[in-house]
Amino acid sequence: MFGVVFPNRSFPMDISSFSQIDTFHWILDMKTFVGEAYAQVREMCIFLLNNFTLPPDKALAVYIQSPGSSFFFCGAVTVARPSAVLSLPWPAPGGELQLTADAVPLSAKIGVSVEDLASLPSLDVTAEKRIERMAMKVGENLFNFMQSFCGVDGSKLVVPTDILDRWFNKFQERAKRDPEYLKGFAL
Repeated sequence: MFGVVFPNRSFPMDISSFSQIDTFHWILDMKTFVGEAYAQVREMCIFLLNNFTLPPDKALAVYIQSPGSSFFFCGAVTVARPSAVLSLPWPAPGGELQLTADAVPLSAKIGVSVEDLASLPSLDVTAEKRIERMAMKVGENLFNFMQSFCGVDGSKLVVPTDILDRWFNKFQERAKRDPEYLKGFAL
């Protein structure tokens, strides 16, 4: 049905690496795959295998779960999008980590399920979050630049009329000089 690859960490794995929960749900226990270093696994490629086709209104949704946290949606593949490289922004471990001496420690998991395409949010949630973070960082950079040139008139900030041009020129020059500069905005 599907396969996964963890870039720079694994060979392609098929559905047999996952535990099947029921007809439409599979779980990969990260403890058996990578031990406690699950948070270092930052990406996953999921793909439909050639001989399997989903109905056009269905998707294979991917979720991640840190020990004790809820599942977090990361993205999905469909017939129209048969493969995807998804970021894995592991949630902080949850409050269920208080264990008794007899309890088995919880581990991180990756869940895959067949779901209605219409019920899913954007197919690549982490890409949207990355764009949102980048926009916020660029906006913060602009605000800080404007603030260094502004005056106060009552409850209003007063800035020079060419402030956006000056900021944009400085932003472009810095990006040309330092290729790593823009990568800092995308984190």
